Amino acid sequence: MSATGRSMALTPPEVLARKGGVPIVCLTAYTTPIARLVDPHCDIVLVGDSVGMVLHGLPSTLGVTLDMMILHGQAVRRGVERALLVVDLPFGSYEEAPEQAFRSAARVMRETGCAAVKLEGGESMAETIRFLTRRGIPVMAHIGLTPQAVNTFGGYKVQGRGESGAAIERDAAAVAEAGAFAVVLEKVPDALARKITAQIPIPSIGIGASPACDGQVLVVDDMLGMFSDFRPKFVRRYAELGNDAQTAIAAYAEDVRQRRFPDESHVFADEPAAGRKAGNA
Repeated sequence: MSATGRSMALTPPEVLARKGGVPIVCLTAYTTPIARLVDPHCDIVLVGDSVGMVLHGLPSTLGVTLDMMILHGQAVRRGVERALLVVDLPFGSYEEAPEQAFRSAARVMRETGCAAVKLEGGESMAETIRFLTRRGIPVMAHIGLTPQAVNTFGGYKVQGRGESGAAIERDAAAVAEAGAFAVVLEKVPDALARKITAQIPIPSIGIGASPACDGQVLVVDDMLGMFSDFRPKFVRRYAELGNDAQTAIAAYAEDVRQRRFPDESHVFADEPAAGRKAGNA
């Protein structure tokens, strides 16, 4: 295969070029079946470290490891064909030094086949972002409420209200100047998100930010109603699959206890019926 052959998947430069255009659609995915569902509709599929909370039952994202991200990244890679695949760098895998971040990011890209990584932090991570992008690793930045710093923030609180908004503006400018191709703005006031979006040359991807952002991202389990431990204000439920699943499971359990399942249509005879396929005989 030629090294110049173009992948059909969206690329970081193509996402960057969407600044100010048609809003960018992003959802998380952690498994192959969900990746196959979201891929036809999304521009970016993010393997977020939120996997620790929504699939592994962790109290925060801090317990997520690089191995976990790679495992889920590999699963999602099998289900993504057209969207840009981005994988989060988990807590502790990049903050120590740019060299540590490079080793972690290179391993993630090599072992998952993703096209970019995401890391949290603004001005403090600008040097790391610059180090990675100059070495061929596209970076999506993440500022505002950064969940890996939840203990520093004292909870999942809105960031950037009042005078503190200036620091987030500086964060946005810093990650853009360092070479990030996009930046997630999480849980910041609408006016601040609008101002940042107008100021920076890279797309802003909002989550609890503003409809004026260049794109939006949600945790897929939140918007499908499959995660119910808590419900952030910024989530719109497009389905209630968790409730539907509970109803279905309860119905199955009752049918088993009442011997309504399995019935004659679900069991096998001693001899295959004539004309039936082997798998159904």
